[in-house]
Amino acid sequence: MLVGADLKGSVALVTGGSLGIGRATCVALARAGAHVAINYRSHPDEADQVLQAVRDSGSRAIKIQADVADQQAVEDMVAQVVKHFGKLDIAIGNAAYSDREPFVEADMTGFRRTIEVTMWGAFYLTRAAAQVMIREGHRGSIVLVSSPHATIPVGGAMAFNMAKAALEAMARTAALELASHQVRVNVIQPGWVDTPGERKYATEEALSRAARRIPLGRLGTPDEIAQSIMFLCDPRNEYMTGATLLVDGGISLPWWADDGEAPKLD
Repeated sequence: MLVGADLKGSVALVTGGSLGIGRATCVALARAGAHVAINYRSHPDEADQVLQAVRDSGSRAIKIQADVADQQAVEDMVAQVVKHFGKLDIAIGNAAYSDREPFVEADMTGFRRTIEVTMWGAFYLTRAAAQVMIREGHRGSIVLVSSPHATIPVGGAMAFNMAKAALEAMARTAALELASHQVRVNVIQPGWVDTPGERKYATEEALSRAARRIPLGRLGTPDEIAQSIMFLCDPRNEYMTGATLLVDGGISLPWWADDGEAPKLD
């Protein structure tokens, strides 16, 4: 029987922890026994709800407001986690931002903001968390949330595509450099997930219509992605580093090549 991860006594930091995948991950970590630092930037009420959910699971929790695009703010946040809990074992880089429009027409403020949050934010977290883990001299796990955008050039999302591709190259390099310190760095690629952020780009009707075209016929859920993140954090999987786990309902498959009739095999 598959048993969930045992993270009792571990300390985890989750960026973008107030909504969607981040929220679900904070709760999943707490249910596995980890104490959780919940990062948020602009949803304080939702962060309070996650804080309470973590505490209801029997774990300790704090919330920290910080913009991950600000290197000093990220370094201060990691230091605050260590000061409060005494250590840092797990760091989840989930925070992201994306404006969608053709690059030739793009508002460069939004274009740069997408890269600053999605790419630089992940780098700042990875760097600050790794420095702490090396200094503490024990095993650590860093998981970065990427996207099929890293390999599929989705139109109207150039900045996001660029940021996620860079994030994955960064993660593999970090995994190589940190292996001797027993700090693992892995990536998860969620596909199209039913989160509040998706409503920024599409109506409920459009989401429902598009979801039916995904090979598995639906959007993913934040809880499903959180469980996959837990798999990467699980000490039983400590031989995994530099890996990318794809959890996308088949959206990366050539679904456009399927006319709905499977070939007949003799």
